[in-house]
Amino acid sequence: MLFRGIREDIASVYQRDPAARHFFEVLTNYPGLHAIWIHRISHRLWRWRLRWLARWISTISRWFTGVEIHPGAKIGRRFFIDHGMGVVIGETAEIGDDCTLYHGVTLGGTSWKSGKRHPTLANGVVVGAGAKILGPLLIGENARIGSNSVVVRDVPEGVTVVGIPGRIVAGAKPSAEITARTEKDDAREAIAKKYGFDAYAVSKDNPDPVAMSIGRMLDHMHMLDNRVVEMCKAINSMGGNVCSDVPKIELEHEDFVQAEQEAAKSRNDVNQEQTNKVGKR
Repeated sequence: MLFRGIREDIASVYQRDPAARHFFEVLTNYPGLHAIWIHRISHRLWRWRLRWLARWISTISRWFTGVEIHPGAKIGRRFFIDHGMGVVIGETAEIGDDCTLYHGVTLGGTSWKSGKRHPTLANGVVVGAGAKILGPLLIGENARIGSNSVVVRDVPEGVTVVGIPGRIVAGAKPSAEITARTEKDDAREAIAKKYGFDAYAVSKDNPDPVAMSIGRMLDHMHMLDNRVVEMCKAINSMGGNVCSDVPKIELEHEDFVQAEQEAAKSRNDVNQEQTNKVGKR
């Protein structure tokens, strides 16, 4: 059973690494595979409650491979760690079949309490170099996590996640809750157009702190505009004449305006392409 698993692991490398040339090279020069094979031994010892010995073997494995896998982690078949160096997999992490991790990936926890603290990766997940998946999250089947992303919430199956914090950029079928527009969304879009800003990524569902701050700024500007209109009406009703000639707001730097327009067009093209893909499914 052990040797059959080794042959299966080596065969899976040829499908994911074009640099693999022949059986003996993969067997001897892939530290990610060595770490997985040693983990299977330490995991079995962990299940037999030989906890100190299991941890000692995993520590030796880390010295030789640069990969730290806790003996308690549960790993499926045909798991591949490319390059390997700097990968950390926590005690309660669970990894499905046919998953791929690149160097510098962390499957870590966010709590010191006992119990489930680390992520669960479903089958076919690919995690890019340097990405961090933190907490007892569920990463859906065939999801893709971009390099250096920080994922702090569950990821649906079949999507691509990038950024800090991680957000979905491709593959997701929008839910009715997300796609439903509200009066607040319409107000944000209107005030953004008034000030020459393309209201990208300012929806209520977006976890990007910069986008959230922009959204709050737009809400505040909309509130101020309404107050100014009310003040103008009140003054005019008392015989005054104000707000009849409000100067148009223009951005002075032409390069900035052109760059903003090009960025908006590019994002609209990408969104349209994603919408067409979702419609074909």
